Amino acid sequence: MATGRFAGRRAVVTGASRGIGAASAVRLASEGAAVAITARTVDTHPTLPGSLRDTAERVRAVGGDAATIAADLSDDADRARVVPEAADALGGPIDILVNNAAAAMYNDLSTFTLKRRRLMFEINLHAPLDLAQAAIPSMRDRGEGWIVNVSSATAKLFTGPPFRMGFTGATTGIYGASKSALNRMTNALGAELWGTGIRVNTVEPRAAVLSEGADALVGDQLRPEQIEPMEAMVEAIVALCDCPPERTGRVHVSLDLIDELGLEVHGLDGGYIAPAEGR
Repeated sequence: MATGRFAGRRAVVTGASRGIGAASAVRLASEGAAVAITARTVDTHPTLPGSLRDTAERVRAVGGDAATIAADLSDDADRARVVPEAADALGGPIDILVNNAAAAMYNDLSTFTLKRRRLMFEINLHAPLDLAQAAIPSMRDRGEGWIVNVSSATAKLFTGPPFRMGFTGATTGIYGASKSALNRMTNALGAELWGTGIRVNTVEPRAAVLSEGADALVGDQLRPEQIEPMEAMVEAIVALCDCPPERTGRVHVSLDLIDELGLEVHGLDGGYIAPAEGR
């Protein structure tokens, strides 16, 4: 059964209309957290399933309630509203921030437009730091807080030559660069805040997690052993939402963290143990 370990805590989850963000919000709510979910899609997306309304319904189905905040995280003024509005809606300062929202566009670097490059860094790097900066003062006042940034294995360097790049080739270069920057920022912020009780970490999947967006991009090109269950990625995220102060400033891999901590992988309702495929 769900433990209730997040009872009394308030969480913000970005990119929560679908995928990892939606699943993380449901799992946090199932264990007692009050959650504020944010994304651009309130009702329907033109090409992908999932919306904030859908996620709020899933949260209610596990006994929680969700405050919904429509925001475009590529816009600095828009994202400045998120943490204050979440605190108002949830009735107090934010304890947990899960920076999951991401822009993933794959293209040859020789023709990658500046507009798209700027968009990815706005959403994948600047927005997580802006939201963290908004949440940190009250976390510092209370002497604890958890910031979890969702990263990607595309941040790693290709080794070579010859280079083995997989079926996406070098097209993930800009996306990976933004996630590499996110990892470095996380490490520095964790070091800066060491001793305050605020934990700052990133976590990336070991294999592909087939969110709706990822499935649309690369789902038909993946073999079963290249896919990680959504529940496993979420298990790693929620572990970092409740980690001790000494675990901070680190870059984690989901299944490796689960093995390190000896965790069981639970369903999004916190009640059943999901099969550990991909481990």
